[in-house]
Amino acid sequence: MTHGTMQSYRLTLDKFLDHGAKWHPGAEVVTAGDGCNHRIGYSGLRDRARRTSAVLAGFGIAGGDMVATLAWNTHAHVETWFAVVGMGAVCHTLNPRVGESHLAAMLGQSGARVIVASSDLVPLARRIAAMAAGVERILCIDGPVPGGAPGPRVEALEPLLASAHGDVPWGGFDENAPCGLCFTSGTTGAPKGVTYTHRGIYLHTLRALQADTMAISSRDSVLLAVPMFHANGWGVPFATPAVGARLVLPGRCLDGASLAGLVNAESVTMALGVGTVWLALVEHLEATGGQVPSLKRVIVGGAPMAPALMQRIERRLGVTVQTSWGMTEMSPTGTVAPPDDPARAAHLSGRPSIGVDLRVADADGVALPVQRGVEGHLHVRGASTIQRYFGETRDAVGADGWFATGDLARIDEQGNLIVTGRAKDLIKSGGEWINPAEIEDIVGELPDVSLAAVIGREHPKWGERPVLLVEMREGSAVSDATLIEALHGRVASWWVPDAVIRVAHMPLAATGKIDKMRLRAEFGSALGETGT
Repeated sequence: MTHGTMQSYRLTLDKFLDHGAKWHPGAEVVTAGDGCNHRIGYSGLRDRARRTSAVLAGFGIAGGDMVATLAWNTHAHVETWFAVVGMGAVCHTLNPRVGESHLAAMLGQSGARVIVASSDLVPLARRIAAMAAGVERILCIDGPVPGGAPGPRVEALEPLLASAHGDVPWGGFDENAPCGLCFTSGTTGAPKGVTYTHRGIYLHTLRALQADTMAISSRDSVLLAVPMFHANGWGVPFATPAVGARLVLPGRCLDGASLAGLVNAESVTMALGVGTVWLALVEHLEATGGQVPSLKRVIVGGAPMAPALMQRIERRLGVTVQTSWGMTEMSPTGTVAPPDDPARAAHLSGRPSIGVDLRVADADGVALPVQRGVEGHLHVRGASTIQRYFGETRDAVGADGWFATGDLARIDEQGNLIVTGRAKDLIKSGGEWINPAEIEDIVGELPDVSLAAVIGREHPKWGERPVLLVEMREGSAVSDATLIEALHGRVASWWVPDAVIRVAHMPLAATGKIDKMRLRAEFGSALGETGT
């Protein structure tokens, strides 16, 4: 008997834009602009991306080479992504909100010879290139080349596209080839590089499109408020051309007024971003009485969401909030709450889709005998989950193939993930553990609290004691005693924070999460008791 076979079809990312250009040529990629939004169809975007590949090839970039980007969410950045991955090179996204020494170290590790940078970020690109050997050229997008100090050659990309010649082949390489490099945020330690593969991101995209996940369709106008340099832009720049959805990009304009104007101008139906972004939009609409009638869904990730904030977003925007959980090491989506789940809640992060597996384990990495309803250390595995960090020789997974996320979690009887905290955030007081996330969730339920964080502060007797930091809603008159009273009867008495510290603006890390490293540095020592 001779079995038949299926065609060889390599799962490479060029196919997403090829599909969008062929079957949804008029579907638009829109970039916010001053008074006039820039728009281009997927067919035109593919043509420009192909010419960008030719420009890069002319500079000696070939398959496997690194090309760094230091750019905001714009069509030119999307074009660069597809130009790089389409020709088999590797796109190293740099986060401009990270410290310059860290950025230079990342560049030094990746060995990128070319940086593609937004116009206003070219000065930063010059500085970090001067600190990292090997950068030969900076290509400027999204505006004119600014003047500045000497360094690597800086050129505008746009004129080069007009004269680009030659047809650089897209695809044709191994689907397991690397396509991207993204460093973790470094909020709990030194940043580590995560290498993405074509196959991993292709499968991640198919999972994201499922009806119980992001459920993006050709009828959607999708606002990507997640920076493209943050964990692969949650995969949205690949998912939208795959189905012909409109992709709406805010550039660097993430204030409430700009977001409201963009949502209404482009009839945005769904939006993705961290909770603090939607807080800004809500506060703008509350202040102006504005509305965003086209918006139906908001997918929130990056950090656990306070119940009061979720209720406020849903009530004021008239939307369904889909909570999610993921990490850079997972490409990044792990779980997403279904869009029509009547039981959705802020503490539920949804269930994993096919291709992601979860388990809870003890501190030694041994799977707990009961997996539902018990707290443990969260482990993951799957086709888009890390095996080994960039530049490392040892695997990041255990001998049984599971990756330890560093999160503490429960899985409820319906299979929903409940992240209960970060193992590194636990506070050890008098030899016993306190979980800050549980305290934060309770305080976060109070409608006058915008953001809450709990850290451990040095204590001469107990080792550490918890302190509560809060950013209050404008005009709030809630007392410290009221904040603490909310905890009585809901947590152990010795868990109750010793102090409340009010901050005008909660410090945020480069990814939009609360920056606990900075909070610990400012308020974690015995001398930090002078907070206001």
